[in-house]
Amino acid sequence: MTLKVQVVSPERILWSGEAEMVTARTVEGGDISFLTGHAPFVGALEIGKVIVRPEEGADVTFAVHGGFVEVSNDEVSLLTDVAESAELIDAERAAKARDAAKAATAADSTDAEAQAALRRAELRLDVAGVSSAA
Repeated sequence: MTLKVQVVSPERILWSGEAEMVTARTVEGGDISFLTGHAPFVGALEIGKVIVRPEEGADVTFAVHGGFVEVSNDEVSLLTDVAESAELIDAERAAKARDAAKAATAADSTDAEAQAALRRAELRLDVAGVSSAA
């Protein structure tokens, strides 16, 4: 038995299909994985990875920057503010964004927007398979 999964951004459906498991990071609950038979659930998505384990083939990973996850009757819907698969991430642009965010946080360690920008850039680099160390 599998889950019906959709990963949706404002622009399009990024992934739709059958999966054995979905893992996402929620704002208050940390990482959570959904399998068939999961209790109904609604949660806010944090900046983090979403990993979909399809019925067949390799895991599909997305960089997600907020949104919501809903689980009901073996269906998982991830409605995201912004989501990018590894192949859609511009690693050079993400590295520049990381460097700018690091400079901003060095100048003002209390700048919440710079801290969030740094987390988003490092997440993009991680999902793209690029080391975020620099």
